[in-house]
Amino acid sequence: MTVFLLVLFMGWLVSFVGQIALGSMSLTSTQIGMEEGVKPAMLFTWGVTVIEMLYLRISLSCMDILYKHPDVVTAIGWITAGFFVILCIVSIRSVMTYHETKKSKLLDHSMNRFAFGMMLSAMNPGQIPFWLLWSNFMLDWKVLHSSTLQYNIFTLGAGIGTVTGLMVYIYAGNYIISKFELNSKTLNKIMAFFFGLAGIAQIWKMIG
Repeated sequence: MTVFLLVLFMGWLVSFVGQIALGSMSLTSTQIGMEEGVKPAMLFTWGVTVIEMLYLRISLSCMDILYKHPDVVTAIGWITAGFFVILCIVSIRSVMTYHETKKSKLLDHSMNRFAFGMMLSAMNPGQIPFWLLWSNFMLDWKVLHSSTLQYNIFTLGAGIGTVTGLMVYIYAGNYIISKFELNSKTLNKIMAFFFGLAGIAQIWKMIG
């Protein structure tokens, strides 16, 4: 029982810290919470969580196969770079066409927020190398063992970590934005900067 609780905790910890680090999902959840309220933001969070858990479970199942095919990991890296560049462009367009009565371009659509969370998360396959790295580390240090039950518990912990991490941004992020009276235009500037920086860093990593 203690072993399973440790695996659950480590899954939560890795995912929670990963979400707390400023990223595309955390910024988007903050923006949805600010513009539409907590309920749509939580729907978005659950959508993100479903895909992240799926990516993690696939990573755990296919770890050995992926590491035997470095071209696959390289392709995923370039897709991730393209993902950040696209989001940067969308955020810049939102700044340029900003109007106080309008939503940001990223949210100006009628898609269900749960489905939107799934789509946005699915477009970021960079989660696979992230989870491959951490899963391999856990296996090397014997915190996680190669078994279906432990893999499932680790995945569940990661899902809880994703939800709690994004909830911090939904509540605290909304508070910070309200406290400093920041509007969507300012948030889009921050997002454009982050996405652009992340895209450059990813491209640099790929060609380095």
